[in-house]
Formats: sequence, structure tokens, C-alpha cells
Amino acid sequence: MLLNVLAVGDVASEVGLDCLHRHLRALKKQHKVHFTVVNGENAAGIGLLPRHAEEIFDAGADVITLGNHTWGKLQITDYLEDNPYILRPANYAPNLPGRGFGIYDGPQGLRIAVVNLMGRFELDCHLSSPFTLADQLLKDELAQADVVLVDFHAEATSEKGALGWYLDGRVQAVWGTHTHVPTADGQVLPKGTGFITDLGMTGPSQSILGVVPESSIARFLGQLPRKYEAAKGPAKLNAVLFTIDTDTRRCVSVTRCDITE
Repeated sequence: MLLNVLAVGDVASEVGLDCLHRHLRALKKQHKVHFTVVNGENAAGIGLLPRHAEEIFDAGADVITLGNHTWGKLQITDYLEDNPYILRPANYAPNLPGRGFGIYDGPQGLRIAVVNLMGRFELDCHLSSPFTLADQLLKDELAQADVVLVDFHAEATSEKGALGWYLDGRVQAVWGTHTHVPTADGQVLPKGTGFITDLGMTGPSQSILGVVPESSIARFLGQLPRKYEAAKGPAKLNAVLFTIDTDTRRCVSVTRCDITE
């Protein structure tokens, strides 16, 4: 079958949550989506609370992924343990709460694996290598999955591209999150893996990465540090559709599905 997977860029603040509720289900219906993964680590600005996770699921997500702000709201720790449909980066220390991957039921009995990994460049050099961890997971825990999807939460475009090419032919899709800027390089790599450097953001469109522009500008003018404030106003939803041929286990198309209000 042709499996349609929708990957939604980082949900930022209440503006992003509201936008997700307004548009996600209609977007899924329009593109006949079978499975949806939403990055939710900025739902509370920095981190998210259990109620934010529930709102994202209620909006239509099948799985939530996180990133470097996983621990921004420590109230989420018990929720990460209890709910297998929310993932934090797998290359965090294994003793930390939660899980970094899961295998979920898809249509026609498909076993869909989702892996959340985080880059080390400019984020956390103390993480285990996402490259060697991916090797290990594909060899062991994920060996029985029919489809493998990877959310790579990373700063550097080079690191994201390197992981995509490294996993080409071994997973069906690799997408980048974290930078909040949508990229235009969606492609199917030579061995059949769908790849895009960054999904973008679901949040306030008139902002700098989701925050009030003045808060960011002040930093670059050498002014006193100020707390970042989530922007208001109109919103956007950045998402990418990966269409996967489950018989050949190859991605056949990568399509941006962005909405700007």
C-alpha cells in the first residue's frame, strides 16, 4: 500500500496549539493521512506540560516527539513514563524518564516505528551518538518494524543531512526539527529514504522562531538579557507529507503541506 505519513513541525506556544486544533484534522483528511507525528517540545514555550500533550493528541497526533527542551517543564516526567505515544530523544541517558522510540499499529497490520534522536552539535555534546544508536536500534529493537520514521532534532543542517544519508535505504523517512525554519530540500534519497532538513514550526507567523521579534533583536544589539516572550497574532502550520510504498519499503514522494493564516 501507499502509506501517507504527516510530520508536523515544532508546536510553539498556545498560538501553535490553537493553530494545530484549527487545521490538523482537515489537513489529514485532505491528504488521506494514515499516521501523524507532531513535535511538541515548545508547546509551553520551553518544554510542555501533560495538558499540552493531551491537546496535541486531541488535535489529531498519533505520536508526539520532543527535543532539547524535553525537561523544560519537569511536570512531564511521569507522563513520559506512562504514555508510550510520546517520545523524548533516545540518545539521552537511558536512566532518564520516558522512551526514545516506539512501534505502533498502522493500517493493514503495519508496524510503524518512530525514533526520536537529537543532534550533538551546538545542543548537547554529552549525548550518545545518534548515528551509532540508530545502528543499534535498527539491528535490535526495530528489526521487526515494517516502516521506520526518524525525527532528528538538531541544530546543524550538515548533521541532519549526514544522518539522512547515513540511514538511506534503512529507514523510510528522516526529517529534521528544532530550527523552526522550513526548508525546501524535500527529496527521496537514492536508496529510498524520504528526507527534509527541517519541517519548520507550527506557531505565530509574525515572529522570530515563535517569539516576539523585539526579544530576539535585543540580544543582537547587546542589550540586557530579557525573557523571551511568545508572539501573538496570526499563525502558520508547517508540515511535510511522506508517501511510502510499504511493499518496496521505499519513500516515493516528499511534499510540503504548509498553511499560513
